[in-house]
Amino acid sequence: LLQGLNDIDWSESIKESQRNWIGKSIGAMVSFKVQSPESKVPSEKQIDVFTTRPDTIFGVTFMTLAPEHELVAQITTPEQKSAVAAYIEKTAKRSERERMADVKTISGVFTGAYAEHPFTKEPVPVWIGDYVLAGYGTGAVMAVPCGDERDYAFANFFKGQNGMPEIKNIFAPTSPPSEGCPKGGVDFAFSDKTGFTLINSDFLNGLNYKEATKKVITELEKLNQGYGKINYRLRDAVFSRQRYWGEPFPVYYVDGLPQMIDAKHLPIVLPQ
Repeated sequence: LLQGLNDIDWSESIKESQRNWIGKSIGAMVSFKVQSPESKVPSEKQIDVFTTRPDTIFGVTFMTLAPEHELVAQITTPEQKSAVAAYIEKTAKRSERERMADVKTISGVFTGAYAEHPFTKEPVPVWIGDYVLAGYGTGAVMAVPCGDERDYAFANFFKGQNGMPEIKNIFAPTSPPSEGCPKGGVDFAFSDKTGFTLINSDFLNGLNYKEATKKVITELEKLNQGYGKINYRLRDAVFSRQRYWGEPFPVYYVDGLPQMIDAKHLPIVLPQ
């Protein structure tokens, strides 16, 4: 579908809306092992995340699952069960469309669980929030507040609550620095893919976006905790009466059952 758009004589604006609908994203799958609440060592459970910014992995401050994520019931601690259940019930009353459109309301609940960072092995608190949708990606995000606006807003809103860590700075500006970049994303989310090199990022220090993305995928594969991946947003097919596509389709019904018109009668010529 995406490649076919190059071969049809539609306006560029319509083509671009179709590209956005298909939503091709190049990134990586990353697996975070869930820590056992008793021993604080990795359990058999893991949270799989699709991210378009694997280069920012050392800026992960927390994780957010969609309220509907299957792991929520399995990893929520007894102390947090009532709060999590109440939040899930509240979220169920809102449609995905409402949740996607509402960028101002910030809400979420700590599950009480922690995941282990693949490289630093530090505990990462796991929250649920309705800004994450179960139907897109894996229904989980690795939250990097210094590099994503919604993660930044979430981290600031719950700052100091339930072990929400301080925002980590992983960006150093290149010359000339991008606006605000000297503060490294700690005072705002710096989501550009250019204008910086990485700091506080172990083996990724000094690398840019492209260099770091390639290297971190290689290292994740060595640990068997990730790999490069292409994702698509497209979930539903759309049929249209516009332009050259002709509906109704060449189908007729006998006793309520659809029959295909014989090939010798095709193509059906549309009315003028």
